[in-house]
Amino acid sequence: MWTVCGGCPLNWFVSLSLVSGKTSLVLSVLGAAGALWLLGCGTRWYVRALPIGLLASALVAAILYYVVEKVWRPFPDPIQVEIYVWIGIGLAALFLLVPRTVAAHGFFRKVVSVVAAVLVVVAASAQVNLVFSAYPTLGTLLGIDEVDRIDLQDLPPRQTDVVTGSPLDSVWTAPAEMPSAGKITSATIPPTASNFSARPAQIYLPPAYFTDRRPLLPVLVLLAGQPGEPEDWLNGGLLAITMDEFARDHNGLAPVVVVADGTGSTIANPLCVDSPLGNVDTYLSQDVPKWIESSLQVNDEPHSWIIGGLSYGGTCSIQMATNHPEVYPTFLDLSGQAEPTLGDRGRTVSEAFGGDEAAFVAVNPMDLLKTKKYPDSGGAFVVGADDNDYKPGQQAMYDAAKAAGMDVRYLEVPGGHSFAVWSEGLKQELPWLMQRVGLIS
Repeated sequence: MWTVCGGCPLNWFVSLSLVSGKTSLVLSVLGAAGALWLLGCGTRWYVRALPIGLLASALVAAILYYVVEKVWRPFPDPIQVEIYVWIGIGLAALFLLVPRTVAAHGFFRKVVSVVAAVLVVVAASAQVNLVFSAYPTLGTLLGIDEVDRIDLQDLPPRQTDVVTGSPLDSVWTAPAEMPSAGKITSATIPPTASNFSARPAQIYLPPAYFTDRRPLLPVLVLLAGQPGEPEDWLNGGLLAITMDEFARDHNGLAPVVVVADGTGSTIANPLCVDSPLGNVDTYLSQDVPKWIESSLQVNDEPHSWIIGGLSYGGTCSIQMATNHPEVYPTFLDLSGQAEPTLGDRGRTVSEAFGGDEAAFVAVNPMDLLKTKKYPDSGGAFVVGADDNDYKPGQQAMYDAAKAAGMDVRYLEVPGGHSFAVWSEGLKQELPWLMQRVGLIS
């Protein structure tokens, strides 16, 4: 991960938005111009090659759709059809590039053909990115890190004279030498009890953590989606920006955020349970909390701990909250599913629970909420207003959690199943969550 220095001339470049209306319009116009160039060759040979290239790209996109959605099914929910359409458009540009270059007369026209194909591919990719908002800036796309990073071994040591209280902001005074922003570090959390093969966690430490008389801060464990990785919360999730803004409004106070790995790889779907697919439940309920308590100086009282996540991570958060309320009494479920799934109930029970339906029911949040009461638990459900695949499940889960005695909230944010919704959802629910865990009044 590259890092950009504060105030460098390159900052405007890496901060260039990839999801704004202006950027989208410019890229769309350039892509359309590229497409017109590729389609505009009038030679007899190219006219014959054109339908072959278009048909081939459509066929490949259709085969990709069939393999991913009907055969392989690596994701529990279908990918929007428009994604495959844009993939097909990008492929068409590449397939037409060869005959268009051959048909072009002169070096300049050949170069323009290459540029035209690139513009179409970039425009199509930009449209895909608009659906998910996974890369909000050019810097996130290029892997250029704009956050202030610190090595784990360089963190300041534990202190004996700490600030405690509830709400914490009522007894806290920010010192003059406190940093203006938080820092990011990373760590591999040992799977001592679970033996789960997890990727390194990304950790946000707010400005108050780096003061000489440290306040004991609450903990927010966050989880990415599937496909996904912990770094997604720093990129599309805008985690550091959201937390720094909250800290600036609260004298440097914000939660310590640990973005743990809940899948083990980008496309894995271990369902956030202990199963042949991986012991994620034990990893998140035992290994992660023990490591945080031993490696970071935080408030270790259970009422100060929150678990949250997006999509798969949202489902996982309500799983942890219902299966381990003593560890995570507060949760943030961003666009989670109605139940952990590999695509359908039959496949899920067969592959993860050995065909034992009762074993699935014993850990399924909806079933637990129907049979148990959780008077000490609470959390927030957030979903995109246009997310028709996930909204019914979120509404049903909210109703079930409320009936089970939880202190819960429900919020719809403009948008679909995307980071634009999840980053905004975290931003909007953060004050309420911090009131619940006693950070602010």
